[in-house]
Parts: sequence; structure tokens; C-alpha cells
Amino acid sequence: MTDNGGTGTGAAGGEPAATAAGRLRAALRAPRLARAMGAHNPLSARLAEEAGFDVVWSSGLEISAAAGVPDANILAMPECLDAAAGLAAAVRTPVLADCDSGFGNVNNVIHMVRSYEARGIAGVCIEDKRFPKLNSFIEGNQDLAPLDDFAGKIRAAAETREDMVVVARLEALISGQGMDEALRRAEVYERAGADALLIHSKRKDPEEVFAFRAAYRGDLPVIVVPTTYNQVTVTELEQRGFAMAIYANQALRSSIRAMRDVLTRIMRDGTTRHVEAELAPLKEIFDLQRMPQMLEQQDRYESLGRELAEAAQ
Repeated sequence: MTDNGGTGTGAAGGEPAATAAGRLRAALRAPRLARAMGAHNPLSARLAEEAGFDVVWSSGLEISAAAGVPDANILAMPECLDAAAGLAAAVRTPVLADCDSGFGNVNNVIHMVRSYEARGIAGVCIEDKRFPKLNSFIEGNQDLAPLDDFAGKIRAAAETREDMVVVARLEALISGQGMDEALRRAEVYERAGADALLIHSKRKDPEEVFAFRAAYRGDLPVIVVPTTYNQVTVTELEQRGFAMAIYANQALRSSIRAMRDVLTRIMRDGTTRHVEAELAPLKEIFDLQRMPQMLEQQDRYESLGRELAEAAQ
């Protein structure tokens, strides 16, 4: 498996840094709550890393929105994989990829795991809804996959991967099947070999996910996505025993509002003068592109090339 990490050292005795999957596992098992930020391209991944997030979430919603299509399995696996691999190649922070319901049946899941792991993705998250899935916050078909079918997908993923983290996403609360079903499925997915659980809810308050965490008696880290219950804090989630919070779409949503406002004002005013103070300077873009590093390595290798050529004369 390719690891796009740097050459830093681990905590013990100066040993090499863990793989991307190892860093993701460490984040999930750490005593403090890990924080993941959604991204859809290398630029947004680097901004998440720069801000200090522990994990980059390769967001299905953001990737679909950036492509201008609904988050409803319109994009095929290769398109989602290319997007996730672009994130992993751009940052050292481990990437956890939103893989919907696994892009098909158990054979699709096996192919997915091999493909994502080969491209340096630290972990995959698959949800127990029927294919094609619909975004969990949209009114429409949110039917769950049969329990045995999804348990087979989790076992296949766990037995196929070499190092990758496998997250089972529970949609029982989204589908209206209730807490008992969510807990029943959590137990089965743990036995199937999942490394972590993601419990999803569209309630306006966190009480539903709090109740799940209190009732869950298994050993797996539990992840939440506080999109609709956005008043909850990191401290509260940590105190309740959650392992990670995924802020799955806030970066994209903030950029849409900012871009729309600036474009409207330029069109209205016939000049960019009034918006320039609100724009990131070009230097920030060049830094995020790693332009200084590119120029430095270009100068270095051109100098070495000249020295080698002169030595041969």
C-alpha cells in the first residue's frame, strides 16, 4: 500500500512514522476527540490540514456538488476514487473516504477496498443503505440494506484490506428504523470486522446519538457527523465517549456563499476594486500550490546538473 506520509518519527524510540492507516487508527483510539474536515479537492484538503484537523474526510456530498450532480450515486467509483486519491497525495493527514454503500454488491466492495488502498487512502466508510443511496438529509428512499447483505460487505472489506481502516456507517436512525435496530446492526458489524462505527442522525439536537453511545456496549470507536445538531461541542462529544466528529460539508458551504457574494458584486460594480480586500492574496494560492518548494527544487537540481556537466569537461 502506498503511504503518502512524510518522514517524521513515531512516538516510540524514533521509529518511522506509521502508515496513513496507522495514523487514522491512532486518531480513533486517542483519548481526545479526533476532528475530521470534509474536502473535495487537494486545495481544500491542504486548508483542512493547515487548520490542524486530524483527518481529512473525502466527502461524497462535496465531491458530487463540485461535479454539479446530486449526492445519489450519480458518480461512479473511479470518479470518487480519483478525488480521494488526489486528497491523499496532497496531504500527510490521513484520508477517510466516504464510499456510500460500497458502489454495488460484495464484489464491488472487494474491488473498492483494493483500489482505494492501492491509492494511499487510510480508510473507507460504507453505509448500510441500499444502492443507489440518497443523501441522508434528503426526503426520499432511505431504505436499509438487508442486515446479512451489509454484514457480508463489512467482512469482505475487512478480509480484503491489508492495513486500511474499515468504518461501518449506521443509517437506522436516518431511515426511521429506530435505536434497537441501530444497536442490533452495530453488534453485527462489530462481529463482521469493522474497525469503527459511524452513527448518523438528522435530529436538530444530539440526544439521539448520545442515547446510542450510552447504550452501545461494544469496543469500537464511535464517530458522529454533527451537521444538523451543530450546537454540540467537541468537549461534549468527548465527554460522552465519542472518538471522532466529522465536519463533512462546512468548508464547501462556506466557499459557495463567499464565491456567490463576490461574483455578484463584481458583476454589479463592474470592477474588482471593492472586493479585493476580502480576497486571499495570490501569495496564499502560490503557497498552497507549493510554488516556493517547486522553485527551490528546480534551482537545486539545475545547479547540480551544471556542476555535473562542468566536472565532466
